[in-house]
Order: sequence, then C-alpha cells, then structure tokens
Amino acid sequence: MTPAEYAADALDGVPTIADIWAARPIVAEVALRTPLVRLQGDYSRSSLACPAAPPEIYLKLENLQPTGSFKLRGAHTALRGLTAEALAHGVLAASTGNMAQALAFGARRLAVPCVVIMPEDASRAKQARVEQLGGQVLRVARERWWQTFQERSYPGYEQAAFIHAFDDPRVQAGAGTLGVEILEDLPDVDAVVLPFGGGGLATGVATALRALKPDTRVYAVEVATAAPLAASFAAGDLRAVAFTPTFVDGIGSSSVFPRMWARAWQLLDGALVASVAEAEAALRVLAERQRIVAEGAGACAVAVAVAGRAGGGKVVCVISGGNLGLDTFARILTD
Repeated sequence: MTPAEYAADALDGVPTIADIWAARPIVAEVALRTPLVRLQGDYSRSSLACPAAPPEIYLKLENLQPTGSFKLRGAHTALRGLTAEALAHGVLAASTGNMAQALAFGARRLAVPCVVIMPEDASRAKQARVEQLGGQVLRVARERWWQTFQERSYPGYEQAAFIHAFDDPRVQAGAGTLGVEILEDLPDVDAVVLPFGGGGLATGVATALRALKPDTRVYAVEVATAAPLAASFAAGDLRAVAFTPTFVDGIGSSSVFPRMWARAWQLLDGALVASVAEAEAALRVLAERQRIVAEGAGACAVAVAVAGRAGGGKVVCVISGGNLGLDTFARILTD
C-alpha cells in the first residue's frame, strides 16, 4: 500500500466495535491499561462550583501512558496498519503535541523518520519531548497547521505516510479501547466526559459505549476560549468560533471537521464548556487532593463534572494527558 493509498483508505468508513476489539491487542503492545480511580474529597471546599448533591466522579488516568496521553493508543494502531512500503519515506502528522509525541515514540520503535507540523503557539515543552523522541518539528502559523489536517500532506514531505490525529478510523478505534476499559472497571457508569480537540477520542470512546452500554450519557468538553463543537450543538449545524490560545492546548479550535461533526452529532449527548478559570481550579484539585498532574483538557472534564453539568450518578472524566509544562503547572498551583 502506497502512502497515497493509505490516505484514501483512511477516509473509507468509520470504526465499529469490531474494529475496537481488534485494536485492543495492538494497543496493549505499547500502552498501559490505565487505572480508573475515584476522585476523593469534598469538592465544595474548592473554588469549583458544586451542586448540593455532587456526582460520584471517577478519573481514567491516561496521563500515565508512556508518552503522557491517550494518543499512544491511536498512533500505534495506525502505525501497525501501515506496510513497509508505506513507511519507506517516514510518517507525517499535524499536532499540538500529544499526537506528535505518540507518533515520534512509535516511529522510533520502527526506526523510521517522523515529521510533525505544530502551530506556532504550541507548547515548547511538548515540542522538546517530540525532539527527544527523535521527531522533527516544523512550527507554522495556526492557519497553515489547520490546513495540513485538511490536505493530509505538507510541501516537501508528500511521500511520507500521513497519519491524521483524529480523522482516521484506526486512530479512533485505538482511542475506543479506552471506552471498553471503562466499562470493564465500572459497568454501571452513568456518564463519561471526554475532552474534544479534533474528536478522535470522543467519537472512538462513544462508539464503544453506544455498542456496549447505549444508555450511558456521553459528553464532549471544550474550553470556553475555543468551543466550536458546543456552538455547533447549540445551532444544530456546523459553526465556527473565535479562537484564543490558553494553557488548555490539547483541546479547542476555531472549527470542527465536517466528518467529525457528523459523527459527534450522531454519537454524543452534547458538548459542555469549562472556563479557563474552572480548568485551573480543577487542575489544583487534582494536584492537591490526589497528586495527579493533568493537562488543561482533562481538567476541563473534571470541572464540568464537579459542577454537575454532566448529570448525576457515576461520572467518568477522562484525564486525557499530563504533558503540562512545569512553569505553567507551578504558576497555576501558586496563583
């Protein structure tokens, strides 16, 4: 299979529960089966808004993965779907950092080159980690970075196999394995809250939940400074929004890919929104109460769940990553 054929194949169909089951042994080659733990403590004593009868919150700790995020699941599943011929010129991706790290990790295992297009406002700490793993980073304007997702290539690297960070059924199937693990550890889960950047995590996990426990409420979460999915759900049609970069860099953009919007509309119960201040407060709760280092994306999930926006009962928040720069982490903890 040539790189061009792989790109075309990646557009065919969407992952099914059978694809997710097939991805499980592939994911297990490199990724941890991360724990699901109860969020302890009295949330009402934090600066987070909290209802009188708070939900029972659980945390799926994908920040413990070898590359610090859930992206390793999908990246490895996609890489294992490539032939030696497709890998001959290396791999290419666009990412704010977590997919970049996961792909660089996998490419190093396969001894193939890895190039990642990152937006110029992306975390320098994440870029450094990609380079430590042997990946090459090209920083570009955010608009040009987004264009790379749409074109699935970048000038000078047309022969590289492009692995889409979210609009790829293999990537979504890999992420979906996380949903199966949640149900195995908490069969009576009532709701799951999933950070939404491009949508691969949310749609992958929702595919598993709809197949195995369809009454589970499934929500995406975005940050208020970049919440196109919430705007689209509110309008019932695809909408673009203004984008303001913040420390919450793993989720949020100015728009949602049409294919991912179609899947989100079909699979999710809605899109919730957390403010930057709420994300910071949730990050402090996670660090102080349970010694968990979470990125802003996972903190947003906790913020909306604690506030009761995902409803009552047993609510799982996916802590999608922990790749937070130490300077940012220290600032938030001491503010």
